[in-house]
Amino acid sequence: MNTLEVISYFPDKFSVVALSANSNTELLSRQIKAFRPKIVSIGSQEKANELQKKIGADTQVYSGDEGIKKIVQVKGLDLIVIAISASNALLPLLEAIRHVKTIALANKEALVMAGDVIMKEAKRFSCQILPIDSEQSAIFQCLEGRSIKELKNIYLTASGGPLLDSNDDLNKIRPTDVLNHPRWKMGKKITVDSATMMNKGLEVIEAMHLFSVDVDKIKVIIHRQAIVHSMVEFIDGSIIAQLGITDMRLPIQYALSFPERWPNERLSIDMHRLEDLTFEAVDFERFPCIGLSFSAAKVGATAPAVLNAANEEAVDAFLNNRLNFSGIPRVIEDVLKAHKPKANPGLEEILDSDQWARKEAKNLIASFESNEDITYGARSAM
Repeated sequence: MNTLEVISYFPDKFSVVALSANSNTELLSRQIKAFRPKIVSIGSQEKANELQKKIGADTQVYSGDEGIKKIVQVKGLDLIVIAISASNALLPLLEAIRHVKTIALANKEALVMAGDVIMKEAKRFSCQILPIDSEQSAIFQCLEGRSIKELKNIYLTASGGPLLDSNDDLNKIRPTDVLNHPRWKMGKKITVDSATMMNKGLEVIEAMHLFSVDVDKIKVIIHRQAIVHSMVEFIDGSIIAQLGITDMRLPIQYALSFPERWPNERLSIDMHRLEDLTFEAVDFERFPCIGLSFSAAKVGATAPAVLNAANEEAVDAFLNNRLNFSGIPRVIEDVLKAHKPKANPGLEEILDSDQWARKEAKNLIASFESNEDITYGARSAM
């Protein structure tokens, strides 16, 4: 939605060639009517049949993995925005790299899982990856035109999520307590990641790959106002920050217009009304997912893929009231401890590790279900 809104601001600069969605045929059919793409893809063949009947024959409808392949192979496609959620983006991203010269990436999990593989493929096919996440976009802008040798530290800012000041027992936190982010409107999974601060941990690993930076040079700090989207410190002591309103349309527009900047009065800050800008250290004990992410980043190999898979399974269990909030980092930590990292993994080893971690996490969650300290089992929910 945000990407199409930005495109609508500049109708003379863009032509929408293709669209994809998971299951929302109503929204997709409205987008097709407004932007008239050549082809679209949706998750299932059933949904594809339903959509084709609604829109007629002017736009061809495909489904599933085959639909994504059809999209990235369309002739004349200059740039593709990939905003597929979680680990589902990995294979479509690799397919896009092999066919499209510029990718605007709004997904972090793919780079967490297989950053080395992705960046090698991007170099091989001369594909530029432009980050859409506000933090990574900020770093990209701060580093633009600078040698990585001049870099001292990257500061990833975090709003702190919905539980930063909560005095509640984390064992008693329910999904409804975390699904109302104070700054961003996001999907359920990423909102839970914000509450555990796993989203920042994933961004640490993402930044390592995007900017070829050692993990020791990446710091995470709390910035409640979400105005400074990240900062870069150089070896001479200078710090450059990127500021902007809390609105995803800003980094999206930059990715779409790069290397140019286009005017947009809708996204300006009124500096006279700007709040105080504050920065705080992260409490690693309260948010153990941050520490787990740094540990996985330092181990490297298949550890980040295992971290990501275990987190996805734990978050899903939490959202379905099968695991309590504090159980999320416990599952991730236990799965990481049980994992034997595979050095220099290829795509097959990464996908195998991902599947192993999901199975291990599900077994752990199932073993916790009779323990009221770890889960919301039927007895504790009554």
